[in-house]
Amino acid sequence: MFEVAEYIGIVAFAMSGFFVATRAKLDLLGILISTFLTALGGGIIRDISVDTTPFTFSHNYPGIMVLSVMILMILFKFHKRNSFENKSYFILSDSIGLISFSISGAIIAIEHNLNFTGVLAISFITAVGGGIVRDVILNEVPFVFKTGFYGTVALLMAICVYVLNIFDFINIVTLSLLFILGVVLRLIAFYKKWSIPLK
Repeated sequence: MFEVAEYIGIVAFAMSGFFVATRAKLDLLGILISTFLTALGGGIIRDISVDTTPFTFSHNYPGIMVLSVMILMILFKFHKRNSFENKSYFILSDSIGLISFSISGAIIAIEHNLNFTGVLAISFITAVGGGIVRDVILNEVPFVFKTGFYGTVALLMAICVYVLNIFDFINIVTLSLLFILGVVLRLIAFYKKWSIPLK
């Protein structure tokens, strides 16, 4: 289940990176870097942080998926169309990717015996790290820091996984329920335009 969700997330984040790059009028190399960073950057930073060879460097399919997405979008001239980042099907796939990466990041942190702070950090990095690096390279304020509740959802998922682990409740049923609740929460937050105001 989570493998399929991560595949969808990789595709969604690759598309997002592609649109950011084309809006910034980058050349082909810039588009390639933006697409790869957005889709795979968080996982690479996560694996390096826990002293593991990045999954993307030891398996071919993540890179092939991202490259395929980019080629298809160029062939179908998506770089000349209006962005569909606010379309419902894209928001759904992006939400699935966000929640899946958040949960998988938290689980990997727990497997490496990290403490609460480590679980939060690794989960957050896995989910949004690639997008942050991309935006910094493009000299922009990272998207996650100006869009209410996007990164917050990732942290909430990490807290839930950490608590489940304390009570030894991590299993396919509890993680599936958490996954569904996370996606629903992200969708509600997006359409209700939730944010955390600074007063």
